Amino acid sequence: MVNEAETDTAQSPLEAYEELRAGFTAVVSHELRTPLARALTLLESGADPATIVQRVRAEIEEMTELIDDVLFLAELESGRAVVAFGPSEALPELERVAAGLTERAERADVRIEVTGDPDSKLPLRPRMLAVVAENLIENALRYAGPGTTLRLAVEIGGDATTLVAADDGVGVEDSDLPRVFERFFRSDRARASRGTGLGLAIVKHIVTSAGGSVEAVRSSGGGLEIRCRFPAAA
Repeated sequence: MVNEAETDTAQSPLEAYEELRAGFTAVVSHELRTPLARALTLLESGADPATIVQRVRAEIEEMTELIDDVLFLAELESGRAVVAFGPSEALPELERVAAGLTERAERADVRIEVTGDPDSKLPLRPRMLAVVAENLIENALRYAGPGTTLRLAVEIGGDATTLVAADDGVGVEDSDLPRVFERFFRSDRARASRGTGLGLAIVKHIVTSAGGSVEAVRSSGGGLEIRCRFPAAA
């Protein structure tokens, strides 16, 4: 027998979607207003014009990055065939992405190490593998803290191949670990850092679309470890 109270409070799929859409819109609006407010404050501050231009440019770049990430995540969630499947050789693509972020890593004082079996493969085309690697690295550059090391590794074991991004930085509270893949989630430690809060959500969507799974744990160095586990590629 159906409980009437449960029937009254149960949401239809349409109601659940509308609630999710409204919440998503509210969060995006808030995330866009924040850099806009900072830019307006700078324009009214009377600071040196060159300084104002430089800092307003940074705020505009942050808004552009947010819009790009929102559009890309929406494309992923729309079901369009943007997640192309491999297999692809993993190590050369990871090394290429890491090399492209060397300058940013130096500014953040984060060292990137790429390791793994040269013959390892992951079930993603190079473009999507690059998106995953970029977001994993950028997450560490933003939040791990200076003087840290990020290990980006491909591990082969049993019937799975795992892409691991482990840093020895400030880490995430245990209670926050299950939430790091939520859209716009940033832990209390990370709120002062710039970022869209969508990087790991994008990683999760790509990995799961390729038949894999993701988890966040505390690394052996005390920082954050993201594990992207794929069925072993042929």
